[in-house]
Amino acid sequence: QLQASGGGLVQAGTSLRLSCTASGLAFSAYAMGWFRQAPGKEREFVAAISWSGSTTSYADSVKGRFTVSRDNARNTVYLQMNSLKPEDTAVYYCASRVRGLLATMPKDYAYWGQGTQVTVSS
Repeated sequence: QLQASGGGLVQAGTSLRLSCTASGLAFSAYAMGWFRQAPGKEREFVAAISWSGSTTSYADSVKGRFTVSRDNARNTVYLQMNSLKPEDTAVYYCASRVRGLLATMPKDYAYWGQGTQVTVSS
């Protein structure tokens, strides 16, 4: 089970940190990803991190603004979002693979959290 939290309503230019805590999974062995879905749009890749945290990947739209990290001792993955823009508004989902290497496609993830809403006002 994956439980995401930390979303909210913020103004453009500010920051948020999302958290996703896993239970019942071999968290420390699995790559984790963040995806988002805006109304009327398909779910899109945001960021991913390998099992050890040594490798990360970002969508071009968030590169340089968002940072993904993990704490395997706490079974938690984070998404630090800085310089938020109105186009970042979406429901954000965390997801877990059952492999250690990261991936960027939703189909490569086996487990999904319930999503947390991020709304950025201009």
